[in-house]
Amino acid sequence: MNNADPFVSVEFEVYGKVQGVYFTKYCKELCEELGISGWVKNTKRGSIQGKLQGSRGNVEHMIIWLSNTGSPGSQVERCDLNNWQTLAKPDFRGFTIRF
Repeated sequence: MNNADPFVSVEFEVYGKVQGVYFTKYCKELCEELGISGWVKNTKRGSIQGKLQGSRGNVEHMIIWLSNTGSPGSQVERCDLNNWQTLAKPDFRGFTIRF
């Protein structure tokens, strides 16, 4: 890991056809590959919400996936980002799917 790459945290919410297409499962797998910690869950209003924490480069890679790619069969309309923070260390161990 590049020490010059700051450790960041951001909350996200993805809108579109994102439930019933294993979006949370693919999100978790990619975050684990990238070494990102945090969580993801389906909301009652049909969106996907979560929090990412990791190196800025990896978090930005994940945001591109959330905003443009998504899981197979999903149709992402938009991804809103909130509460960007720079962290000394992650608040979470690993990445979980919440229910």
